[in-house]
Amino acid sequence: MNPCSRIVALPLLYCGTAFRFMQKAHEEWMRTAIDLALENVRRGRGGPFGALVVKDGNLIASGANSVTVENDPTAHAEVIAIRAACRALGAFQLDGCTLYTSCEPCPMCLGAIFWARLTEYYFACSRTSAAQAGFDDAFIYDQVNFAPGERSIPGYFMQTASCLEPFAEWARSNLKTPY
Repeated sequence: MNPCSRIVALPLLYCGTAFRFMQKAHEEWMRTAIDLALENVRRGRGGPFGALVVKDGNLIASGANSVTVENDPTAHAEVIAIRAACRALGAFQLDGCTLYTSCEPCPMCLGAIFWARLTEYYFACSRTSAAQAGFDDAFIYDQVNFAPGERSIPGYFMQTASCLEPFAEWARSNLKTPY
């Protein structure tokens, strides 16, 4: 089957040789992310998750889940890779970068992907596969839809007389870097 027959939205330049080249590159980067996840499990360093940040065909940074060894619930592979890529590039946004991750990002990692302004991301396994392996984040997706006070860990709006001062200072500041 012609790979272009399955992809309607891609420009014609992706058909034929160029498409196959790009697909092969994506597959190789994904294989590297999966290998990173496997190595992480084999070394007992954390969960079965690996991630890479790639720009212009070059590996910028990688990360593997280290939640349990770092005692850090935010030490997911994607977050670690994004942090390392930002340091490597000297930027807080990753425009023009692609993330490859061994599993569909959880809500926290998805948020990090959007805040980092990655151009695109690819994942190998679905959240359903992760849940079957004991990594179920469906409850977080569900909690986002509730009002803060109705969540299983409730949040309470606590407006004070001074709560808006930091935003007002930000608006006046000449030192800010917009993002």
